[in-house]
Amino acid sequence: MQPIQGLHHITAVASDAQANVDFYVGVLGQRLIKTTVNFDDPGTYHLYYGDHTGTPGTALTFFPWRNMHRGRVGTGETSAMAYAIPTSALSWWMDRLLDLRIETSGPEKRFGESVLRFADPDGIVVELVATDNPATIVHWEEGPIPAAHALRGFHSVTLLLREVAPTAAVLVEHMGYEFVAREGNRFRYKGASNDRGLYVDIVQVPDTGRGAFGAGSIHHIAFRTVDDEEQLEYLASLRAAGLQVTPVQDRQYFHSIYFREPGGVLFEVATDEPGFTLDETVEELGTSLKLPAWYEAQRPQIEARLPVIERKTYTDNDV
Repeated sequence: MQPIQGLHHITAVASDAQANVDFYVGVLGQRLIKTTVNFDDPGTYHLYYGDHTGTPGTALTFFPWRNMHRGRVGTGETSAMAYAIPTSALSWWMDRLLDLRIETSGPEKRFGESVLRFADPDGIVVELVATDNPATIVHWEEGPIPAAHALRGFHSVTLLLREVAPTAAVLVEHMGYEFVAREGNRFRYKGASNDRGLYVDIVQVPDTGRGAFGAGSIHHIAFRTVDDEEQLEYLASLRAAGLQVTPVQDRQYFHSIYFREPGGVLFEVATDEPGFTLDETVEELGTSLKLPAWYEAQRPQIEARLPVIERKTYTDNDV
């Protein structure tokens, strides 16, 4: 099996579906590429955002649980997610977020790159990393962000942990990541590629308390594997390393295995295939509620429980 190439997707928790859509589509210019339900709780949406086609390494997904209490950031979780933007787009994004009255911090330098930080409506830390490293995406031309300034998929995630070594061993020895740099208490690991979603940062905070799950928490991070065969190799290898890995789960648009790394963060290894065009054309992506076959008979009841999402046409200044 080949080493992990990078991130496949990130899944987080929101409280309000409409506010979530307005932010990630209207503010950040991501396309809503799939509207479905949480397969374990079909009374809740599962919303997927990404580039025009949902390229692996661009997909961010949310469970918007209504009236859920706000989570608390702490150790044992992913504390921030970062998108790549062109270096030339940094000032444009600073002006845009200021115009939209979104409070930012930075830009600060991290491993030689400028990082701008802000929060989504539920408090999730979102970072924009200005970089000229290559990123293969399919720009959503109908979105509110011009191609020259658009997000270029994920840059990295930050794990907040008490210890570095046990998690680093999983990344390096069992997933093919490479340690590349350290700045203070931040340690950076790189996937075996030169494209999207390459980096996992571990920030060591031995005296910080555990995080509390809720709205604004990142539920898990998923890593790319090419196909079912390679995923099964990872399943066997990770179990042989003593990790408690789930059987393969059918997530309709990819297949998944899950395990908690030693620091407590939930990891997933997901297949690139079959992809988001399994049940919609590229043009149709995200425009209607898609249900797996085993829930189709319950469609009327499921639709009655879900809040209505207003499908807006966003412009660069209309959020």
